[in-house]
Amino acid sequence: MKISYEIARTRLHAKAWLFHRQSGLHTAYIGSSNLTHTAQVDGLEWNVRVSAAENPEVIERFAATFDQYWQEPEFEDYSPQRDSERLDHALSRQRGDAGADDGTWLSLLVDVVPKPHQDVVLEALEAERRRGYHRNLVVAATGTGKTWIAAFDFKQLRDQGAGGSLLFVAHREEILRQSQQVFQLVLHEPGFGELLVGGERPRAGRHVFASVQSLANRIDEIDPNDFDVVIVDEFHHAAAASYERLLSRLKPKFLLGLTATPERADGQSVLEWFDGRIASESRLWDALDQGLLCPFHYFGVNDATDLSTVRFERGRYVPGELDNVFTGDHVRAIRIRQAVEEFVTDPHEMRALGFCAGINHAHFMARQFTNFGYPAVGLDANTPRGDRRSALARLRRGELRAVFAVDLFNEGVDLPEVDTVLMLRPTESATVFLQQLGRGLRWTEGKQVLTVLDFVGQVRREYRYDVRYRALLGGTRHQVQRAVEADFPLLPPGCALKLDRIAKETVLGNLREAVHNARKRLADDLRALGPATRLAGFMRKAGVELDEIYARPGSGHCFTELRRSAGFKQSVVDDALLRAIGRLIHVDDRERIDAWQEMLEADHSGRFSGLSGRKRRLGLMLFAVLGGRRQPIDEADQVLKSVRGSPELRREISDLLEILADRIRTVSWPLDPASEVPLASHATYTLGEIAAAHRHTDQRGALVLPQAGVLWNKATQTDLLFVTLEKSDKDYSPTTRYADYPISPTLFHWESQNTASPDTPTGRRYIEQPVRGTNVILFVRERKRDGRGETLPYHCLGRARYRSHESERPMKILWELERPMPGWLYQAGKVVAG
Repeated sequence: MKISYEIARTRLHAKAWLFHRQSGLHTAYIGSSNLTHTAQVDGLEWNVRVSAAENPEVIERFAATFDQYWQEPEFEDYSPQRDSERLDHALSRQRGDAGADDGTWLSLLVDVVPKPHQDVVLEALEAERRRGYHRNLVVAATGTGKTWIAAFDFKQLRDQGAGGSLLFVAHREEILRQSQQVFQLVLHEPGFGELLVGGERPRAGRHVFASVQSLANRIDEIDPNDFDVVIVDEFHHAAAASYERLLSRLKPKFLLGLTATPERADGQSVLEWFDGRIASESRLWDALDQGLLCPFHYFGVNDATDLSTVRFERGRYVPGELDNVFTGDHVRAIRIRQAVEEFVTDPHEMRALGFCAGINHAHFMARQFTNFGYPAVGLDANTPRGDRRSALARLRRGELRAVFAVDLFNEGVDLPEVDTVLMLRPTESATVFLQQLGRGLRWTEGKQVLTVLDFVGQVRREYRYDVRYRALLGGTRHQVQRAVEADFPLLPPGCALKLDRIAKETVLGNLREAVHNARKRLADDLRALGPATRLAGFMRKAGVELDEIYARPGSGHCFTELRRSAGFKQSVVDDALLRAIGRLIHVDDRERIDAWQEMLEADHSGRFSGLSGRKRRLGLMLFAVLGGRRQPIDEADQVLKSVRGSPELRREISDLLEILADRIRTVSWPLDPASEVPLASHATYTLGEIAAAHRHTDQRGALVLPQAGVLWNKATQTDLLFVTLEKSDKDYSPTTRYADYPISPTLFHWESQNTASPDTPTGRRYIEQPVRGTNVILFVRERKRDGRGETLPYHCLGRARYRSHESERPMKILWELERPMPGWLYQAGKVVAG
């Protein structure tokens, strides 16, 4: 038996029973019945019976979900002799019994492990430090456990002998006490840490949890080198004078900033403390999927406003002109009221934040809503601070139904009571859009959903609706367009996103325009910046990402092609190589990047054929990416010569590799540093690269790629297994739609090809792998193609060891990974399986 002692989340109460039979004809009952004779046979219960004969896919998913729950660290083995007291305490706390303590002393006896989404952040922090970045900022939604991440990170540093003394800084005593308790639980040290807040003073001063106010009062007494690790909670306050003075004085080995938002409404940046970098930034979708944030119902409502003649400068509408258009528009105000009364469950109980275009607009909307019978106030930067605090307190208490603001509350204000967000102006910034949405995503008692009303009008051609929807949904412009056309079929649990008919037509028209003119806009932006502009500078100044520049590699989309479209002079470039450059953007390990940079240097006169061992394999991997999949590997030297002979190509590839090196957020480990095969666990590779790494060629010397998800490389005695988690009907037939999924971060359920059984040579090789000493390497990807339509590469999960199997043709094999799979990929695999 296993038990979860987590009481903070509500679980599905339905029961489900799976009866296994040796014949394989298993039966499941899903419904309300307990496992008793009365419930299963005689009682009046609501159940669904599912059999393997009629519904094999349901039984398979049932078993996969159970196996995943069983392997979750949250579910712990239960022994009555050892754990009965702990269970009694947890049940007492769940019931809210009077006198029940919080169970902290019992928790100290139990190993606490990071949740998968926290593992992702910890991996990113380790990757940053391996690359020499010791001042790191973590951006994560409120409720994702940032303090737990900090505690696990400190434990990791201490286990490595790198983190001794600690200073944890926050601005409230309550946060400090809670944080100290979290560190005690993670470190298994009930006496860990001392407080410096209010009247409390530390004695030893080695592990201190301090308020910024208390530190400010004794800043001159602190030795800059006193603390190895400094952690600052809610780091977006760091631009304030008290934080600035503290951070300027301290010289820790490691600085960790925690925040839900790196931006401040006053325009000051905190990124200067972190070399302009964010070490890890969690996605809104992930937090919603995990139930860490309140689900939202988003409605895009046409408001019939024509903004096509409003001036648009530097990527945004001129604020003053927007303010003039919206202020005094009584018809629009009535339409907004109608939308509120249509979509908000009870407007007379709502607590709404409205984001406006200007000061006049905010106060106009407040007057209108008050006249409509919904008490409201307007706030702006000129409103006295005391009046602002009073207005928010009244909103929390329910005395106000709405607060309308301009340039306020985008960040840093904790308002979990807000259950309605009104977006009353076009927002050009994806960051501001998400910040405004995030004001209402905090959970609070009695809150079930956030209602978001976004008012859509006729906009200028320059305005980009794709920015906000890409921020919300992720993906490319094409993917966003398809999502809008299909009415947003893929959303987190409990969320809804709907555009009314006219709003949908408006948004789709804008998206199609953006997709159609995307390359022209990029070329125009590059032309304006001038011919001296390099790739990284263009991305920074034009505000574009790699997937926009390399939108369709097969069509030659790359930076050199953009330079040509912008009218800049350049030498003759091989079009086949232009089409290949965009296939490099998956590269995420230093060994490949460093080796390829060296090979591409203008004064490097070496040839692939002149390299030996591991370096030669790395060269062949570059050849495979740059178009050599169907060419004999003997022609690799000619490809290298063509790249070196073009200053534009050489510069672009070198610049791109430098950008990719700076974006590495995962830690990879060479499978065998002494081997000629230069693959690394947790790095990402194309099929061509994997074949080149193993020098797997046909009689002509061309690379041989796997055709059925498996490849046996006799030279290295290695089975290479390739898994696509999401198998679409378009890309996979019923006979190749194998059930492949992770059961835990180290256990992977894999189905062989349909010809394999324990009696075939291939099946015996799988089963006898530990005895024979052969290698098994597992490669996994989420889906077959990305938003650009390009074939996705695979993530190398490293070596695997045979654990068990069942069935035949196909065989269902359980592989045990040598190293736990990345947390984000495990989460993706769980979603597919469950």
